Amino acid sequence: MTAAEQFHIDIVSSAYWRVTFDNGPVNLIDPDTVEQLAGLVDLMEADPDLAVVVFRSEKPGFFMAHWDFLSDSARVAAMEPGPTGMHPYVDNFVRLSRVPVATITELRGRARGAGSEFALATDIRFASEKAVLGQFEVGVGAVPGGGPMARLGRLVGRGRALEILLGGDDIPAARAAEYGYVNRLVPDDEIEEFTDAFARRIAAFDKIAITGIKRLVDVATLPDDQESAAGLKVYFATAGRPQHRPFTELLFSKGLQQPDGIEVDLGVELGTLRTARA
Repeated sequence: MTAAEQFHIDIVSSAYWRVTFDNGPVNLIDPDTVEQLAGLVDLMEADPDLAVVVFRSEKPGFFMAHWDFLSDSARVAAMEPGPTGMHPYVDNFVRLSRVPVATITELRGRARGAGSEFALATDIRFASEKAVLGQFEVGVGAVPGGGPMARLGRLVGRGRALEILLGGDDIPAARAAEYGYVNRLVPDDEIEEFTDAFARRIAAFDKIAITGIKRLVDVATLPDDQESAAGLKVYFATAGRPQHRPFTELLFSKGLQQPDGIEVDLGVELGTLRTARA
């Protein structure tokens, strides 16, 4: 059976695509997402006219919630390496960062864990006051696998990166903008128009100039591939350990991966539950 399409491409012009992510009630990331994102990045790399892509969601309250805790881990482990030679989960984010196209994330909801890692792999992040970001993996006994250790330190500085990663808390949009986790805060009723106008501005410029600028900024700011590969290796070694399964089951009993359960304030609730059990 063919997996449902998760990335819906709206071709605004030959130079500008708007891509809407849609996967379940809270937009989970799963093995199908990994495979489909690889195909999308292939298309972006191959298009000679494409200059800018905006990633967005129409799911109220959620951009990309996080990795699906119920996904098939054996399928993930068996995935063939991508073009970089790394596991496709990390390969996708590395290639997305370096694609010869400007990438913009329009954040109007929650982007935690893998969702945050996706946003960090894009070039520019605009957030409305409804956005919430975070890397909560420490709360479930895991090291994040999609490269936030390598990316956040370069964006927000070492101390704030460790605050985000070791605290595992929800980072509201205003604080994310203050820290540099996102580029700026835009009122929710204006963000779609704002992002669209900025993308159209980029699309009107010469692609050779766009790609030349991005390539040189990449040299100065992007982490080495091996930094990302090392993070995923430690994630595989730490995620899903037996001693943490009862806590994960507790999260599911409280509505994990449901739009009206603990998912709403996941970072906050993780800290409260862990502290109570300590």
